[in-house]
Amino acid sequence: MSEITTLKPRLVWELFDAITKVPRPSKREGKIIEYLVAFAKEHRLEYRKDAIGNVVMRKPATPGYEAKPTVILQAHMDMVCEKNSDVEFDFEHDPIRTRIEDGWVRAEGTTLGADCGIGMAAALAMLIDPEAEHGPLEALFTVDEETGLTGAFELGEGMLTGKYLINLDSEDDGEIFIGCAGGIDTIATFRYTPEAAPKNYSFFRIDVSDLLGGHSGDDINKGRVNSNKTVARLLWEGMQSYELRLSYFDGGNLRNAIPREAYAVFGIPTRLREEFLSRCRLFADDLHAEFKLREPNFRITLNEMPEVDTVLDMRTQTGLIQSLVGVPNGVISMSFAVPGLVETSTNLASVKFGEGNTIVVTSSQRSSVESAKTYVMQMVESVFALAGADVAHSDGYPGWTPDPESKLLETTVASYRRLFGDEPKVKAIHAGLECGLFLEKYPELEMVSFGPTLRGVHSPDERLEIATVPRFWELLSDILRHI
Repeated sequence: MSEITTLKPRLVWELFDAITKVPRPSKREGKIIEYLVAFAKEHRLEYRKDAIGNVVMRKPATPGYEAKPTVILQAHMDMVCEKNSDVEFDFEHDPIRTRIEDGWVRAEGTTLGADCGIGMAAALAMLIDPEAEHGPLEALFTVDEETGLTGAFELGEGMLTGKYLINLDSEDDGEIFIGCAGGIDTIATFRYTPEAAPKNYSFFRIDVSDLLGGHSGDDINKGRVNSNKTVARLLWEGMQSYELRLSYFDGGNLRNAIPREAYAVFGIPTRLREEFLSRCRLFADDLHAEFKLREPNFRITLNEMPEVDTVLDMRTQTGLIQSLVGVPNGVISMSFAVPGLVETSTNLASVKFGEGNTIVVTSSQRSSVESAKTYVMQMVESVFALAGADVAHSDGYPGWTPDPESKLLETTVASYRRLFGDEPKVKAIHAGLECGLFLEKYPELEMVSFGPTLRGVHSPDERLEIATVPRFWELLSDILRHI
């Protein structure tokens, strides 16, 4: 066990520590499912696993609370798997290496998985804590929340019986969420013809790295720089003025993470080499000045490469680079209904060379207004279609419409006031939660979402604020006593 097991509430931290040792990448949750089933059996809890892999556990009411309504505690079991490029780590086999630093729990060069591992730990702790007081409980753990909400989409019939659902997947102490954005992915596929690399060319690799990245919903309004857009800017200039020929581009990994790193391999006529290098130095200086207040660790490097064998045909190269520069990215509009809330956004998530001479560009659109979500999706599709790509979309997922009259919300706010002598912030969130999909299947549900403070989610900078975990646990416990 690691040093985090000495923290309080000890049972929650011990369970979180155990969860960090179980590999659980999205769409490969077999080991964490086995862990959950074994946990249920060890503690003699009724459980059920549906066809997609979601697990629900049930616990009867504690004595004196039998008349209370059934409450569902919900968390997702998968985690975003991101690491720094200089870190050796296998997310399918290696345990997360945790450490305590300046009041936070972090991982060593990887995502921590507190999203949503700390929510899982709290739900499991509530099921087995001998001092907990509650009515009947159901704890639902869903698969593949991070890359498609698959578990919520395909939740088995009859998995839930409760009227109230507490989602444990939020990231700000003192904030209670009662609504979220819906989302959809747009995938553009370019098909290129490889051509022999031109003669008398010098080849280079440009790298953009050490950006902050972050969650493409929660952090999209924080001015984080997109590595794919940044590399594309240099390629665009090289194509306009220096006869640039592109050989390779790789950037970003996950549709719901703002990309932190990207690189491209390209050639410039040798006769223009010195002029190009001089322009690149000025370009780097311009970007450092542009980004200095929002990306303190930003790095851009240019290294000469051995000659490559092939480059993209000119038509595909032009379409790819111009569309990466031209496609919208970031906040599209703010909400008029909820001051300070991002209403609509889009994230240029990844650029990957695939099999069969294809280049796949993945982006993700979000909005709390369904028609606006459709419109920003159309913007993105139009740019890539004009550039000659084949464009497809994911199924998308619905938003969660706030219910300010909810009895569960009333109880949650009262518990917060009673415990902490302060007023919580009741908000909607631009990130996607599974709640909208649960509401489609169980329209009578009342739901709230809260959690301890997390920062740097979906990046290797992910960290969990230690002091907020006892408050999270106290709030959850008090709600269950008073609902």
